[in-house]
Amino acid sequence: MVEIKRVLNGKSIEQALIMTLNCNGILLDLNTPKIMGILNVTPDSFYDGGKWHSDKLLLQQVEAMLEDGASIIDIGGVSSKPGAQEVSLQEELKRVVPVVGTIAKQFPEALISIDTFRAEVAQQGIEAGGHIINDISAGTLDKKLIETVAELRVPYILMHMQGIPKNMQNNPSYSNVLLNIFDFFIERVRFLQQAGIKDVVLDVGFGFGKTLEHNYTLLKHLSTFHLLNIPILAGISRKSMIWKALKSSPDKALNGTTALHMVALQQGAKILRVHDVKEAVEVIQLHSMLEMQ
Repeated sequence: MVEIKRVLNGKSIEQALIMTLNCNGILLDLNTPKIMGILNVTPDSFYDGGKWHSDKLLLQQVEAMLEDGASIIDIGGVSSKPGAQEVSLQEELKRVVPVVGTIAKQFPEALISIDTFRAEVAQQGIEAGGHIINDISAGTLDKKLIETVAELRVPYILMHMQGIPKNMQNNPSYSNVLLNIFDFFIERVRFLQQAGIKDVVLDVGFGFGKTLEHNYTLLKHLSTFHLLNIPILAGISRKSMIWKALKSSPDKALNGTTALHMVALQQGAKILRVHDVKEAVEVIQLHSMLEMQ
């Protein structure tokens, strides 16, 4: 913690804690933690790839997530699991943009997040009815993305990843995982602010270029990142940091996910990105009861 404060003092970020996000004209209050429901429109995502292969199934899943208490629906057209293969821009556009438009039309009250690292997908996704850009690359894979998000004036989720999905789990290493990622966020947040992006959410990127030990170090000390005065998203749901530790599999990782969601909330996470909305909402409800005492 001393090292973190030293770095922060040397590279201060002049930004008060923002507890609301302006999502394309809709204010999302983060004083109470919120749920982001995952909707992967990909054939190869690690848990739900290929499940939502028709508009009917997609809309049924979105309806269920909204009824269960999701505040945001996160739509992704490119798998980012370890070793994932690249997908062309045109293929990603074909997967994502029509789905965003369909959901926005059917559920106009829903906040839609576009999970992409490409400027063109961000542009067309927001124009089709999206509200937030969720970028695993921190703006490093498409140099036009940050400029595009600034012009769109929508919130931006800034995630840390070491490497790219194809190679990120090939021996990830850090001199100090907490300090290295903290330092990374300082530099990238300053860059975003200079670009004109006002609403930022931080995601440490569990499983993205991290060993099992790195992931648990980050989760145990997640509250450290509050020194940056920016809301934190936790993306833990059914990831290998859970099922590998339990010698299980993604389909059997709900109980472990729920346990770590409580830890993330106790560490101050304001958004949980999840596959299982109902269970995550219940964790928030129980955490709120603890906070009231």
